[in-house]
Amino acid sequence: MYAKTNTDNAALIYGMRPIFEAIESGKTIDKVLFQKGLQGELFKQLFYEVRQHKIPFQYVPLEKLNRLTRNNHQGVVAFLSAIEYCSIFDIVPTIFEEGRAPFLLLLDKITDVRNVGAIARSAECAGVDAIILPLNGGAQLNEDAVKSSAGALNKIPVCRHSNLVEVIQFLKDSGIEVVGVTEKANHALYNKDLTGPLCLIMGNEYEGIAWDYLRHCDDTITIPMVGTIRSLNVSVATGIALFEVVKQRNPVKE
Repeated sequence: MYAKTNTDNAALIYGMRPIFEAIESGKTIDKVLFQKGLQGELFKQLFYEVRQHKIPFQYVPLEKLNRLTRNNHQGVVAFLSAIEYCSIFDIVPTIFEEGRAPFLLLLDKITDVRNVGAIARSAECAGVDAIILPLNGGAQLNEDAVKSSAGALNKIPVCRHSNLVEVIQFLKDSGIEVVGVTEKANHALYNKDLTGPLCLIMGNEYEGIAWDYLRHCDDTITIPMVGTIRSLNVSVATGIALFEVVKQRNPVKE
């Protein structure tokens, strides 16, 4: 059973059997909403599959599910993903095999859909090889995100992983320098050599980069500012950082 919502512009699946079959058929599911207090053998089987496939889930009141669809949802609603996700563990070796220096972007719990879309658009224009997202806590990449990205989210590989510390360590072990862009850094973006294998980490506008990720960075850099407002919109900050990499990797010849 499928429906469309006007609020998220994303395809919905509702009902336990249809969601179970969607998972089994390999459809990419962005998130599953379970009614609070849901019980029963079929629910247990579905919940097990959701956990096994590492699909983000949330318990919500019945009223929220009823707002999403008036059909018989049986206490479960799922959002079909607007994009297909990749694995960074597969992408990195391929980039090196092609003889290129990886250029990656990791976004730490950026929740605004339009910011993520704008970042993806800048990333695609800057030649980023892949965007890495957390499995939980970030924006839902629905049709609004794809529209905000001007279609970039369907052109650039997007990777979603549950353990970003493990991902960061994998990148470092692969010879990729992991650099956090944060106002807490001691030196400026423009003084940093960004020409080698690189992954930039951008944090959300409220908390910045989580300490768990920041402490695993090889280095941190900041964007110098001279005005009285000491912060930038995260999509603007990301664009500045990305195109400094482009500038360094592709110097203009006079």
